[in-house]
Amino acid sequence: MTVDNLYNWLMGFFPGITESPILLIIAILVPCLALFLFIALYALVAIYGELKVSSFMQDRVGPMGQGVGLHAGKWGLLQPVADALKLLTKEDLIPEKADKTLFIMAPFMIFIGAFIAFVAIPFGETLIIADLNIGIFYLLAVGSLAVIALILAGWSSNNKWSLYGGMRSAAQIISYEIPAGVSIVIVIMLTGTLNMQDIIKYQDGGLFNWLIFANPFTFIAFFIYFISGIAETNRTPFDIPEAESEIVGGFHTEYSGMRFAFFFLSEYANMFVVSGIAATGFLGGWQSPISGYFNTPSWGVFWMLSKIMFLVFVMMWFRWTFPRLRVDQLMNVCWKVFLPIGLLNIFGVGIWTLIFG
Repeated sequence: MTVDNLYNWLMGFFPGITESPILLIIAILVPCLALFLFIALYALVAIYGELKVSSFMQDRVGPMGQGVGLHAGKWGLLQPVADALKLLTKEDLIPEKADKTLFIMAPFMIFIGAFIAFVAIPFGETLIIADLNIGIFYLLAVGSLAVIALILAGWSSNNKWSLYGGMRSAAQIISYEIPAGVSIVIVIMLTGTLNMQDIIKYQDGGLFNWLIFANPFTFIAFFIYFISGIAETNRTPFDIPEAESEIVGGFHTEYSGMRFAFFFLSEYANMFVVSGIAATGFLGGWQSPISGYFNTPSWGVFWMLSKIMFLVFVMMWFRWTFPRLRVDQLMNVCWKVFLPIGLLNIFGVGIWTLIFG
């Protein structure tokens, strides 16, 4: 574990202050700071990637003007940085009749929920901040914090469109957490553990040992989990809480400046978390697709990030390909399609395991 390893190294380097809590605080703060910088860098890359993916889908060129040097400006590499600077310089407004405390708290709360989820995602065999015995359960639990933050954002704005967006978002996230959780139950049934690293180690042995290929039911479980995860992140075609044509901007209608940026950053962070859980539970995590080859720790980080970024790309692909669902269609897919199939999937995996082992 990163925190334990760093703490032990600090105790060896500073033997005279081993009884002080300062070393433990440093061992916690350093990985958290590194994680925050990683999330910020990932968000810049993901935003640039989405700009290019959307332009390709719509037969456009995409951002071209921002950049330094002979070729950077041609590709618009600094467009995300320009967008971030624009948000930093925007006026930060608070509605006159808003509940100011909750209004200020909501964007930070949703980002904290995404941030603390990152600590349990294994980026490599030893590269994980907190190797929890209940890791996958922890990730599903902290994902629920977004519901509270979105309701607070909608209610505290004192705006009917924001309130509608917050209530829609709460209903959507709570609903789709159920089929997503049911799909994860199948992973736990097959691996016998909640530990993220142990789930990955169970899939050792190459591509066809990954759980997505274990049997037909696990492939269906992966599909249900991934689509439910897209719905939980409020991405198109499940962006009912932010439907501009119906409720303006939804729960963040009244937000501007850096507070709006935190909502934006949290969306991309949650996309990474959902993809990280999918890659860990179904796609072998940091395991190489070729058994016995490319299995060093550095290759492990490469495989994990490659799988996650591929799934993030698929989310972007869906956004710019499919139209937005209606509210009734959104709920029907969850309660009348995904949940019954997910429950039948559990029985199917149990029977398959009894027959084929």
